[in-house]
Amino acid sequence: MKIVVDTNIVFSAILNSSSRIGKILMNSKNHFEFYTCEFLRVELLKHRKKLQNKTGLSVNEIAELESLVTEHITFINEKLIPGRIVSETEILLTKIDMNDTPFVALSKHLKAKLWTGDQQLIEGLKAKKIHRTITTKELSLLLDKLESK
Repeated sequence: MKIVVDTNIVFSAILNSSSRIGKILMNSKNHFEFYTCEFLRVELLKHRKKLQNKTGLSVNEIAELESLVTEHITFINEKLIPGRIVSETEILLTKIDMNDTPFVALSKHLKAKLWTGDQQLIEGLKAKKIHRTITTKELSLLLDKLESK
């Protein structure tokens, strides 16, 4: 199953790598294919100091955690997403959150689920009859089923 991972999921895993989110990202490559946008790298750099402050870790420790958490995620340059899909996604997200455009567009392009903890995004897409998101709880239940086989 293809899954696009958004920024808040990766940040959560960095803040608590032993959480269910961290475990899913780091230990389920046999069941899921994780993807994200290059934009995530920009977000990680931009918020590295914030992550340091929240965790009390050094720059090197945060960088190491980022590497561990993103090790099984394939990064895709947003410029590779067809312009038509990006335009459609921008229109779709106009009243939700335009900052999520790269992730939603990538999920559409890859025909993948979008793993997010952003309730505003989840509800906004559902209201527009778009059922492309998957929550941590849903993913965790699916993983449990796959691992019990």
